[in-house]
Amino acid sequence: MTPEWLAVDWGTSRLRVWLMGPDGTVLDQRQSDRGMGNLSSGQFEPALLALVGDALPRGRTIPVIVCGMAGSRQGWAEAPYAAVPCAPLSVASAVQVETADPRLSVFIVPGIKQASPPDVMRGEETQIAGFLADNTGFDGVLCLPGTHCKWVHISAGEVVSFRTFMTGELFALLEQASVLRHSVTGGDWDDGAFAGAVDDVISRPATVAADLFSVRAAALLDGTGSGASRARLSGLLIGLELAGARPYWLGQDIRVVGAGGIAGAYRDALAAQGASVATVAGDGMVLRGLRAAYDTLHEAAP
Repeated sequence: MTPEWLAVDWGTSRLRVWLMGPDGTVLDQRQSDRGMGNLSSGQFEPALLALVGDALPRGRTIPVIVCGMAGSRQGWAEAPYAAVPCAPLSVASAVQVETADPRLSVFIVPGIKQASPPDVMRGEETQIAGFLADNTGFDGVLCLPGTHCKWVHISAGEVVSFRTFMTGELFALLEQASVLRHSVTGGDWDDGAFAGAVDDVISRPATVAADLFSVRAAALLDGTGSGASRARLSGLLIGLELAGARPYWLGQDIRVVGAGGIAGAYRDALAAQGASVATVAGDGMVLRGLRAAYDTLHEAAP
């Protein structure tokens, strides 16, 4: 079967494409390493065709719904940010890209911006739309852990406000390029060390710089193992984030996107603070968001 439309998640390092049937089924899924970071503006269409050109129908045009970094200033075409409060995703505000191949009708969905305090997201809005497709009427906060963790307040089907915390990137920098790298490589995870660090930094966030160095000192003086040291480093940074994000999670219904791993760490840290929190599986959330965008386009078609 030839696809009815293409769902595309174009990130900085990866390109993912789902070939979609008329009833919303996935006919095929393909991916490559031709992410936005490896392409100039004129290389996006050839990269897409190299991946899926053999599957495109002859003699007709199909919609291509694209989310992610393809819509950035350095991407295929800049899709200007929608301003909060707004629905997480709308093809009506998408940018339609001119293509050389007449079989492609490309729409790049916009990210979301916030004026005060200044913040942006690009890609996460599609995950949010996918979550809302399965959880209509949700009123609360989504936590999307990652390199740059997003806290998103949702009400009446709209993104009301959000904040981005660079916790994952800070962890990677400290783990790989600081004096702590000698103490946090390898080892088993230590739940007690993580929980203790979260409590310490939420109680005394002003001392976090000193507490970070104590990770190294404890390894030297007390023989603290790398697993406990790594868990403590993670707990200090996530605890610092929770202290800063308190207006988002205090008294709110929270869903952490992901299962196990870092999502589980966020859930445990929030639960220890008495928050109402649960995790939701992130697998397939982007595709569900792209489906919702396609449905909007399909319904608007004459």
